Amino acid sequence: MLAVRHLTKRFGGFAAVNDLSFDLGPGEILGLIGPNGSGKSTTFSLLAGLLAPTSGSVHFNGAELAGSGANAICRQGIGRTFQIPRPFSKLTVLENVTLAAFYGNAERVSRTEAERRAVDALRLVGLPIDPRATTAGMGAAGLKKLEMARALATQPKLLLADESLGGLDEAEMDQAADMLLRIRDERGIAIIWVEHIMGVLMRVIDRCIVLDHGELIASGKPSEVAHDPRVVEVYLGTDAAEVQQRTSGAMA
Repeated sequence: MLAVRHLTKRFGGFAAVNDLSFDLGPGEILGLIGPNGSGKSTTFSLLAGLLAPTSGSVHFNGAELAGSGANAICRQGIGRTFQIPRPFSKLTVLENVTLAAFYGNAERVSRTEAERRAVDALRLVGLPIDPRATTAGMGAAGLKKLEMARALATQPKLLLADESLGGLDEAEMDQAADMLLRIRDERGIAIIWVEHIMGVLMRVIDRCIVLDHGELIASGKPSEVAHDPRVVEVYLGTDAAEVQQRTSGAMA
């Protein structure tokens, strides 16, 4: 459903993303990982339309989206969450999600239908359906769920989940991971998930791609990527990669 080809974003002479190509199938959960500064956030911004690529293409369900604005891409069926939730503090929780449902879909819907979709999204993420509930006093887990509900209310076919575990404790991380699986299993929504909490990420994703300095350095199943010497090196350093290679050779 998603075909990214030779995607490149340059800021002056600096290539934040360089010649990136990958595919995503329907209903697949793809992990996008890499050390800080590897190009993950830039890639998300290119896919979501917050940045225009310097070159390359992004085909989604057969349509070219590279260079389209964020509004157009959202209405094509790509929803995105952000690392730092920023809800409208003067609106209730339900109104926050209803607003996303009303404006974030290509189909023009009534306020009643937008509210119905908002209620459905809130239920899916496990937030209470209380029209009087406000965002005041919501903890990190609640705000992450609200961010997810707003994205889901646009009825995406592809969800870009940006660090959904940040600021959560261990139990909340497990709940968030289970929520992503439920979104995929119950709604058939494909997911690209950027995350630094590797232990939780690796048990959820079907496949993983790894960036370093804006370039793709590894791709495959989680167990394969976790043992790739180049991946070990960018995360843990050259010495760790050499130890892993010697250990693998001895076991062989």
